[in-house]
Amino acid sequence: MTPVSSHPHGQSTLRTVQVLGGGSAGSSAHVRSLAAGLVARGVRVTVCAPAEAEREYDFSGAGADHAHVPRSSDPSSVAALRVACADADLVHAHGLHASLRAALALSGRPVPLVVTWHNRARVEGARARLLRLLERRVARSAAVVLGTSSDLVDRARRRGARDARLAPAALPGTRTAPGDESDPGKLRAELGATGRPLMLAVGPLERHRGYDVLLDAARAWRLLDPAPFVAVAGEGDLRGPLQRRIEDEDLPVRLLGRRDDIAELLGAADLVVLPGRWESRSVLAQEALHARVPLVASAVGGIPDLVGDAAELVPYGDAPALAAGVLRLLGDAGRRDELRRKGEAQAATWPTEDQTVAQVLSVYDELTQPRPMG
Repeated sequence: MTPVSSHPHGQSTLRTVQVLGGGSAGSSAHVRSLAAGLVARGVRVTVCAPAEAEREYDFSGAGADHAHVPRSSDPSSVAALRVACADADLVHAHGLHASLRAALALSGRPVPLVVTWHNRARVEGARARLLRLLERRVARSAAVVLGTSSDLVDRARRRGARDARLAPAALPGTRTAPGDESDPGKLRAELGATGRPLMLAVGPLERHRGYDVLLDAARAWRLLDPAPFVAVAGEGDLRGPLQRRIEDEDLPVRLLGRRDDIAELLGAADLVVLPGRWESRSVLAQEALHARVPLVASAVGGIPDLVGDAAELVPYGDAPALAAGVLRLLGDAGRRDELRRKGEAQAATWPTEDQTVAQVLSVYDELTQPRPMG
């Protein structure tokens, strides 16, 4: 276990505040894992997050204190953060909006701010200019910006970060494929995929997820016998338009809505499909490789670095390439076996939760250790 360094004021306990906004599932799970690891190393941790995040992720159960801080849309959030950070030795904010509020709350105080960028906001038009301004403010306010993928580190540097570093976060509580007690055949029957290849996509039904491209690709194989079947687990604003396309074009795709049995779905799937426009350290890609399910994904963002040669990568937005990649894998059992082996080896190179905590704590120590007098 990594020892906690002495605090610059002679105190033995480093007091940290983790700031989480609305929080994606990935960043919220990371904060929960980070809090547990830091507490185990003797660090005092307060997690500032909305009450609903505490209910879902149980930061208190990890040994952290929880301070309810409303979402960024609430005008009281900065004031609440200022109170929560009053005795902090270091503040670590996760995500752009949480980081901006933390910077405002710490304004005028010599408390180091660490920022982790877990993903990239997707906006267009006038909002894109505002996003660049917010990113610049956050990047320049932080003592260190940690990016979970190399493209996020490059983005932080372009926005003026004094110190930007790669810090790939471990995937906490991996939903690996279930054991012998599960019945993939029964689940496939329930989905309507008996006797045909089953592909799985997971994620909110949002434009950047590339589901329109996935439906375009499905048109290319809908007349095959048997036609590959796509199950999409997730909910969102595009459900109506996507469902209409599926019905109007008679596509072999089923929208499952929100699911809490992703491990079972992975265990039943022949392939996982990730057609999105941008991903950092995709949770689904990591789960697929851990579960030894071959992956077809867009070659975007942090995906190529994450999966290496352990997946079939295709250009984003290229439906014919996506369809061809899927059909190529479905028709080549040897290639699927190769990707399973490579995926298992690639997953073994990813940082563990313990290594992730150790890297973050080394940054904290660096920023809070007293410097020798020159």
